Amino acid sequence: MGQEEIILASASPRRRELFALFELPYRCAAADLDENQLPDESPINYVARLALQKGSAISAELPVLSADTVVVFEGEILGKPANDDEAREMLRRMRAKTHSVFTALALQRESTGLLLQDLCHTEVLMRSYTDAEIESYIQSGDYRDKAGGYAIQHKAFHPVAAVQGCYANVMGLPLCNLACMLQKADITIDVDIPEACQHHLGITCQVYPQILARCIQASQAS
Repeated sequence: MGQEEIILASASPRRRELFALFELPYRCAAADLDENQLPDESPINYVARLALQKGSAISAELPVLSADTVVVFEGEILGKPANDDEAREMLRRMRAKTHSVFTALALQRESTGLLLQDLCHTEVLMRSYTDAEIESYIQSGDYRDKAGGYAIQHKAFHPVAAVQGCYANVMGLPLCNLACMLQKADITIDVDIPEACQHHLGITCQVYPQILARCIQASQAS
């Protein structure tokens, strides 16, 4: 008998691209939520709450995977820019500086009471791109629907100088964290996720051994 379908509670093409690397059957079903930050809500609490609510809003007997990603710069959440001017301001503010990217994951199944959650944190150093490069990127329209107004994987702009942590997390889906979560839920993965991730994204990852080691430790502890 094959693996049952998983519902990916997301409309993000980047999350679909990354989740497809698991080679698991899935379908997408995104919920329309109020994504405003609550008064005095920290970025970590905010992203964890949204990830959980995105999954809880989907009514299904199948496992539901949901995620939310935020860019945090100087203590402030930088959301998806509404227009060119907001994108331009964000990119200028972050230029040659470091910011944090947090992705919260939630895997839940109402029929069995399953609820697993995780949080991935990556530090991102932006390079010293020029104003002309910013303008060219904005004119491409690629900034739209992206937290912080940029895509780390954009080859022409390549806005990032260095990352400390998971690269895929900056795209919106930390694959090794998710692999640990699926394993804990007894969902079989027949793919070498670190290898698939590095090959697909064209990167060399230094952090996956620590992430997977944490997964093994957590399984042994439980």
